[in-house]
Amino acid sequence: MSTDYLSRIKPEHIISFGDAIFAFAITLMALSIEIPDLPSNLTEPELMARLAETSTGLESYLISFAIIAVFWISYHQIFNFIIGSHMAIVYLNLLFLLFITLLSISTSLVINYSTYQIPFIIYCIVVVLTSSLLAVIWRYATKDYRLIDKNVNPSFIKGVLIKLISIPIIFVISIFISFVDVNIAQYFWLIIIPVSITIKRKYPAN
Repeated sequence: MSTDYLSRIKPEHIISFGDAIFAFAITLMALSIEIPDLPSNLTEPELMARLAETSTGLESYLISFAIIAVFWISYHQIFNFIIGSHMAIVYLNLLFLLFITLLSISTSLVINYSTYQIPFIIYCIVVVLTSSLLAVIWRYATKDYRLIDKNVNPSFIKGVLIKLISIPIIFVISIFISFVDVNIAQYFWLIIIPVSITIKRKYPAN
């Protein structure tokens, strides 16, 4: 297969493959939640108490699901404006999707060892690398205006880049917070939502 042929991989094919990887990553992440093997003779209070023991893992799963959802939304927002393709973007996209799968694996570490700092830091590092790669893809595509819609507002281009860069910054800060309290550091991730909304309002598409 020639390099010339590969360079003509259509953006919609890249997106389709990306959606499949996102679906796989979320499925793998869901399977990491361990359902306790409970005896059938438990009373209602005993059953509720045993199920409550899994609540920490469920919280980690829900937060991680929200993080992957942010990546999925950002991924589509970026490729909605990319109308051309280049081998560099194809390879960067494959590397980005690799880290999406690693994200689901590192989530299982956080779920199973929620009170430990090392799994938390590993997860944060994976998120930082994942978001940075998405920022690099956007930066590369917008440097060559043949790869994006020429009608895209330059202010919007800047806003998307700022939003993508804000994610690794938030996660790096959370690593420092984890030295104080891992649970507080984990909930600090949720600041991504108001930050994203603020950036979107400041740098609209139109």
